[in-house]
Amino acid sequence: MNDQQSNLAFVFPGQGSQSVGMLTNLAENYPEVKHVFEQASDVLSFDIWKLIQEGPVEALNKTQNTQPIMLAAGVATWQVWCNQTNSRPQYVAGHSLGEYTALVAAEALTFEDAILLVAERGRLMQEAVPEGIGAMAAILGLTDEQVVTICEQTANGEVVSAVNFNSPGQVVIAGHVGAVDRAMVAAKDAGAKRALLLPVSVPSHCALMEPAANQLAEVLNPIAINSPKMTLIHNVDAAAHSDTEMIKSLLKAQLSQPVRWVQTVQHLQNQEVEHFIECGPGKVLMSLNKRIAKGRNHLAILDSSTLENVLETVND
Repeated sequence: MNDQQSNLAFVFPGQGSQSVGMLTNLAENYPEVKHVFEQASDVLSFDIWKLIQEGPVEALNKTQNTQPIMLAAGVATWQVWCNQTNSRPQYVAGHSLGEYTALVAAEALTFEDAILLVAERGRLMQEAVPEGIGAMAAILGLTDEQVVTICEQTANGEVVSAVNFNSPGQVVIAGHVGAVDRAMVAAKDAGAKRALLLPVSVPSHCALMEPAANQLAEVLNPIAINSPKMTLIHNVDAAAHSDTEMIKSLLKAQLSQPVRWVQTVQHLQNQEVEHFIECGPGKVLMSLNKRIAKGRNHLAILDSSTLENVLETVND
């Protein structure tokens, strides 16, 4: 029997955590990693594990590749966890694309359907805004309100908006390249510590994604989504939902609306979650979560040694 722990939350990363060679150590020690990637490669009809191992990084960073790769990476890491222990989190959440990984972990969505969905999601996003038209940038050291105001003041008829409220003092903006550039300059003038472009090929979670969101809704329509078996906190409203039609509408809305990560983690903190475990490559969410939920335990499963550390902590 699996033991669902009320003080435990697993969080799944999205785009930006990918890197050439990721998960190599886990794959060498746990055969289920390769098995998950074989399943994903069969669904997509190309070898995504080879792309992870060999690159090039430019292909890895193309959103139509990144999305299924990061989903598979998160699910593979989750499978390793599930095969090592009966401990399960009561709460799950994912950052942007990671929400689909969370849905798989919560048994609301099959892995095969999720892979097809995110591959199509990536394709629709790429087609909605051709490369070179949109951009995303991280603004560090300003308040949420300052960044929102700067975007409003620098849009000049184009799209630029705050799209990821990642942690206190870190907000990601997205929109047309020129508007993002203007907002970055204005942010620095306003005292931002840094304003840096992100290596992504589409401007996620802004109004430029509305055409893709409408098309995604059509793709989602026939997909079977079940009520999550864990409490899943959604990006759009930082709340949990069991109604499957509502979940589909939130997945559509997520494409063109902000990721409210600070509110998501605060919600989990208010549920008295003590252990926040990042499940998937990288430590992006762990770093963010430390700044939001101070005094809680923040860990990441990156390889066999970090897995052992998390197992000891959670099962102590």
